[in-house]
Amino acid sequence: MKFTLSWLYEHLDTQATLAEICATLNQIGLEVEGVENRGAALQPFLTARIVEAQPHPNADRLRVCRVDAGPGFDPVQVVCGAPNARTGLAVIFAPPGTYVPGLDITIKKGAIRGEASGGMLCSLRELGLGEESNGIAELPEDTLPGQSYADFAGLDDVVIEIAITPNRGDALGVRGIARDLAAAGLGTLRPWLAETVEGTFPSPVEWAITYPEACPWVLGRVVRGVRNGPSPDWLRQRLESVGLRPISALVDITNYFCFDLGRPLHVFDAGKISGARLTVCRGGGETFRALDGQDYTLSAEDCVIADQAGVQSVAGIMGGQASGADEDTTDVFIECALFDPVRIALSTRRLGLSSDSSYRFERGMDQALPVAALEAATRMIVDLCGGEASEVVSAGAQPDWQRTATLRFGRLESLGGLAVPADDSVVLLEKLGFEVAERTDEAVQVHVPSWRNDIAQKPVLSQGRDLAADVASRAAQSVATIEAESDLVEEILRLKGLDAVPAMPLPSLGTVPAATLSPRQARLALARRLLAARGLTETVGFSFVSYDEAQRFGGAPDSLRLLNPIASDLDQMRPTPLVNLVAAVRANSARGWADIGLFEIGPAFAQDGQQVVAAGVRAGHTPRSPGVGEQAVSLWAAKADALELLRQLGVNLEGVTTTTDAPGWYHPGRSGVLRQGPKLVLARFGELHPSLLQAEGIDVPVVAFEVLPDAVPEPKRKKKTAPKLSAFQPVRRDFAFVVAQDVPGEGVLRAVRGAERQLVSDVSLFDVYTGPHVPEGHRSIGVEVTLQPVEKSLTDAELEAVSERIVAAVTKATGATLR
Repeated sequence: MKFTLSWLYEHLDTQATLAEICATLNQIGLEVEGVENRGAALQPFLTARIVEAQPHPNADRLRVCRVDAGPGFDPVQVVCGAPNARTGLAVIFAPPGTYVPGLDITIKKGAIRGEASGGMLCSLRELGLGEESNGIAELPEDTLPGQSYADFAGLDDVVIEIAITPNRGDALGVRGIARDLAAAGLGTLRPWLAETVEGTFPSPVEWAITYPEACPWVLGRVVRGVRNGPSPDWLRQRLESVGLRPISALVDITNYFCFDLGRPLHVFDAGKISGARLTVCRGGGETFRALDGQDYTLSAEDCVIADQAGVQSVAGIMGGQASGADEDTTDVFIECALFDPVRIALSTRRLGLSSDSSYRFERGMDQALPVAALEAATRMIVDLCGGEASEVVSAGAQPDWQRTATLRFGRLESLGGLAVPADDSVVLLEKLGFEVAERTDEAVQVHVPSWRNDIAQKPVLSQGRDLAADVASRAAQSVATIEAESDLVEEILRLKGLDAVPAMPLPSLGTVPAATLSPRQARLALARRLLAARGLTETVGFSFVSYDEAQRFGGAPDSLRLLNPIASDLDQMRPTPLVNLVAAVRANSARGWADIGLFEIGPAFAQDGQQVVAAGVRAGHTPRSPGVGEQAVSLWAAKADALELLRQLGVNLEGVTTTTDAPGWYHPGRSGVLRQGPKLVLARFGELHPSLLQAEGIDVPVVAFEVLPDAVPEPKRKKKTAPKLSAFQPVRRDFAFVVAQDVPGEGVLRAVRGAERQLVSDVSLFDVYTGPHVPEGHRSIGVEVTLQPVEKSLTDAELEAVSERIVAAVTKATGATLR
């Protein structure tokens, strides 16, 4: 919500400074989002007059002007290229040193084609105030030179923008803001009373309502004989200051009251209305062209205003082009109505159509204001556009908005934490518009003003004889009473200042609370941190995928088919989060971001139930570094991700084996399954199958992993002991074993570890070789063994004995021979 200081002063009598006003707005819950002083940048520009304009001696299109810039300036020579520069013209002058925002330059003294120029004569576009022009700005003939143009044009008015919470529809008008500031002690609210315009003839247009749930009350009247045209300067400048584009006097008047009183209005061109009646009704599937030039298809849930020819307005949101006022309009029909906030909000979302009007209706209207607002708008139309007004016509009736709320004075301290004297509380409520109905020493009952729809809302009471419904109605009424008192406490506290509420420590709990995360939740949180630390970016995808995508990742059984999907291509429960990750790789690759790493921890669905899967992908190539070119992502990176995640989840990796029976969406020769024992599957990893990548339209290498956190056994709690540190140097020995091609490398590593568990502290694979000097069908596997003595250094004989035991263990387990 934007407003200017001068606009605020029309409703608020105050001597407060801008800083005090902004501080108070923040205090009372109307948070200041920005303050704009447009005049500050324009203060250096001056009004001036061209005393003499002569052709430039060295340029056909330039003129040499002698300019009177007012007291304190000698006549200044300025070279100007504007075709309308002439003797006697009142202009805008920029002295040297002035920054011109429209051109992003600072004016300097200089010479143009050999003639001195000591400033610049400006157009409005160059000041950032207007559109493209063919010359410099022309000011009125009686303009006195030497004035600041910002003051002359009324551009020194500060614009304040505040944030409005959804419950404060009353603060979407300048008068509502002024009322709050006055209640907070920052001045006095000026009286406002709409001047009644007597109707001189019956209205030729009547109202009818067939959709009372959406519109309980509507009023209107015709003003005939109007002259529509540009708005006066004060109205145009006021609308421009808050970001609105002036259109015509009739339309600008409705926009003015939308911001001044927070009361949307609409004017129809009465000459374009078919028949003698406008009906507030439901839409019927029509296509309607709104004032924004777009077509909208209406449903039966949308409230519209229609004549005999069809829909002329989406009620409370936007009028239509067919009946809009233009420069030829001579008779107008003014609409002022109340609309249901919920139905307005649903229509704006359904149609994708929003406006300043709908923004206010969604938050609730002053239900007693329509009559006065219609009179005020009529008076301004007659004053600015002429014409005479008809009698007021209406349909429906003013809603029964009257209600009361009760405040127990003791609740200010017990609920709000601040002791406020009873008299002060009552005075603050009265300044906000509440009227005292009854008061005792302990409490006060007040009438809630019509503009505060957020306080003491009436519950919908049961009208039937159903006992359960009656009990529910009474409960709702009781809750509403409690909430109304809380609302009054909040109103008083925000006016007193929430910073005045003393800080109170929370009561001691006495005991340390239990952990908020279950062990399973903690493990998943650990997995997220680990995968992010390894350079992967977390994504969150739908659990629904297309049937074809599910087929490529393990199948799409009918039992997991959605009968009522949210979209036609999201009709199957996903078998693995890899479906979403691969789709993300495809989207990023198509946009030139092929080198990417992603992960998701989420559910995967199968016929026998669902399980959580921590899945990740790496696509494209590794980044280049000095001396090392980029390389395609490797399945070993995916395996390393999976193994590190399992290790962090408490798995002893010495007991993990790798098998080659990965699912069909992996490359059959470049993938594996990580198991603990023969049956327990912990993870899968590898390159994705080339046919899958082709079907997905991905032309970069992709590796992936899937870890099953729920399959990982809970780690056993062990008594923590300090690690044993040896004072003796470790010994490293390399062994090369020749084994058959089908013998897995892990079998060799496992056999080495089991050969001498007291001494072997680490075993690593460092080489795999096939070729000359290795029998056909065999390969050479090189391993490095670290021996860590604990009690004494090993002798050569002991090292030889250990080596023999390692070779014997590997030979027995795998049939290998020492190379």
